[in-house]
Amino acid sequence: MKYIDHGVGGDAECLQLADSVRPVPGPGQVLIEVICAGVNRPDVLQRLGKYPPPPDASPVLGLEVAGRIRALGAGVADWKVDDEVTALTPGGGYAEYCVAEAGQLLPIPTGMDFATAAGLAENWFTVWANLMIHGQLAHGERLLVHGGSSGIGLTAIQLARHIGVECLVTVGNDEKAKFCRDFGAALAINYRTHDFAAEVKRYTGNGDTGVDVVLDMVGAPYLQRNLSVLRRDGRLVFVAFLEGSRSDVDLMPVMLKRLTITGSTMRPRSLAEKSAIRDALLQNIWPGLASGAIRTQVFARFPMAQAAQAHQLMESSQHIGKIVLDVASG
Repeated sequence: MKYIDHGVGGDAECLQLADSVRPVPGPGQVLIEVICAGVNRPDVLQRLGKYPPPPDASPVLGLEVAGRIRALGAGVADWKVDDEVTALTPGGGYAEYCVAEAGQLLPIPTGMDFATAAGLAENWFTVWANLMIHGQLAHGERLLVHGGSSGIGLTAIQLARHIGVECLVTVGNDEKAKFCRDFGAALAINYRTHDFAAEVKRYTGNGDTGVDVVLDMVGAPYLQRNLSVLRRDGRLVFVAFLEGSRSDVDLMPVMLKRLTITGSTMRPRSLAEKSAIRDALLQNIWPGLASGAIRTQVFARFPMAQAAQAHQLMESSQHIGKIVLDVASG
């Protein structure tokens, strides 16, 4: 099969089309013929040597795919050959064939194409786990999302709309701000021209200042301001540290406002944990995706052989929504 090799890692140009042996599904796994694969920030980090795969995972990049099941491992009873699925994978998505755990598969929502479906799993698993499980986000609350125009950000906006949460976001330019407002955000703040903490406090004034949950992928530079915009019993949830994880910060607001600071990554979770998230998505989110009530956004598609260009776009942060590789077209 063809796959994308990143060798010893480095700049995006290290991504090259190569040949390898088709993987074989083990017990509880399926083999997927990949039609499209999602591109995510962790793929970039892995390419740079900053996010190694688990010891038992494929070293090939790629955390989410959409395609058709071509073989079943022992013990798989809920799926059959030729089923069209989207899947969260621990690695291996940038390839013509990929192995995935049966408990991390979801049916492609009715009426959705492979490219759109390929961009669902990583974002929805991550957002559901961090906002609903760790962040305890609830109807009637208020949410602030940093990186609102990213795949994670747009997914968080849609989740907030779906459960009745007012969503505020930060973005890097006015075009992204308009897109996020049109996508369902109540307020979109251009962090390059405005202090997001001041804008949040201005918007949420009248004795109801602040937000209940902050979903942050920036890290250290935002920590003090994140604490300042949280209301009493608020939760700060980290999903990445794009600008660093070390900070000199005054933690007094944590005590005075009874704040919770948490966060997580998806890869180290057990199969049981991921399967439970899959079940929650199937019940609560997949019907909305099928009906169109919950939206998603694919910004750009690249042939698999142009994975380097896809990573360059990801690193430029110029995209709005998902970047997808068309694997079946090469």
